[in-house]
Amino acid sequence: MKKYFLLITLILCFNKINAQEEDIGWVSRFGIAVGFNPAYVFPDLSDINTQIKKMGIDELSNSGLILWGGSGYAYIMMIEDFRIGAIGLSGSTSTSGTVGEFEKEVKYNFGLGGLTFEYTLPFIKNVAVSLGAIVGYGSSSIEIYQSSSDYSWENVWSKVNDGIVMTRDVSDILKQSYLLFTPTINCDIPLTRFFSFRIGGGYNLTFNRSWKVNNNKSISGMPSGLNSNSFFIQTGIYFGFFAY
Repeated sequence: MKKYFLLITLILCFNKINAQEEDIGWVSRFGIAVGFNPAYVFPDLSDINTQIKKMGIDELSNSGLILWGGSGYAYIMMIEDFRIGAIGLSGSTSTSGTVGEFEKEVKYNFGLGGLTFEYTLPFIKNVAVSLGAIVGYGSSSIEIYQSSSDYSWENVWSKVNDGIVMTRDVSDILKQSYLLFTPTINCDIPLTRFFSFRIGGGYNLTFNRSWKVNNNKSISGMPSGLNSNSFFIQTGIYFGFFAY
């Protein structure tokens, strides 16, 4: 019974939209959608690469990294052309190599998530050009590894037992968390009533940043450039119901 009710509701909405388009043109946007959002972000990794050079392995790429995730939104009819949604994205880049007897690796991780608020410009027809922002939470981390031997259950625990054991293995994880405000501009192009493509971008502004190392210990002397403020490019494939 619920399926029939939903089908009838969609048909009525579709007919109403067509009638308004034919008579006076569609004024207020309507839509609800979920989608897949590949994105590309450009964090400043120069301070990390300065240290990686000293390790003797290749630097992390300075050309950015790919983020994967999804988002969704719905227009709220109380405010014309205004939509609210949510988004989550994450990705990583790494470098590794062998220097003498050591295997070394550095990995950089980046992620963000939050609510999205967007106003779709009403004077642009057939596509949805929206100005807005992401308000939420973000994090980044740096993983540093060095190993020189095969591992076993016993020798892993021997590093932390009561005896004094010399080891040159390294396993450190530095984590940063922060509040996030990201102004955005997006263009959604409906290919059908139920499928659209997005291209857009924004700039991440981060606040209340704090770095921790390993088991949540404070760390001093972190470079100010590792603040995760960065441009990003967003794409998307959305499925839902659109009336642009």
